[in-house]
Amino acid sequence: MNSYQVLVDSSVWIQYFRFGGIEKLDRLLEEDLVCTNDLILSELGPSLIVQNKVEIWESLRALNRIPLRIDWDLIRGYQILNMKNGINKIGIPDLIIVQQVIEEKLSIFTFDKHFKLMNSFLK
Repeated sequence: MNSYQVLVDSSVWIQYFRFGGIEKLDRLLEEDLVCTNDLILSELGPSLIVQNKVEIWESLRALNRIPLRIDWDLIRGYQILNMKNGINKIGIPDLIIVQQVIEEKLSIFTFDKHFKLMNSFLK
């Protein structure tokens, strides 16, 4: 496994499954650089299982899974910082992902605008 890992957000996976390949994601998968976590798997899994897309579900579960270590004080701090910067309505799942990306020194691949907004002050 590579030390450089990219956490692929649910927003990317959903588009990938609905509309087909995303060149960047295909390349990351080929190079074995994609990781996931239980939050993202919990967002995607139920729908895949109900739709009987077992092969896709098993492929996702086979990715390197980074354990979540949630620091609720830090999550609240991120939310306060967001609000002070005029960014409201960031969901707790996105804040948990931000915490993990920062602490684990991961890159994130997302189509979610919230991550782009937070990037300006949460490096």
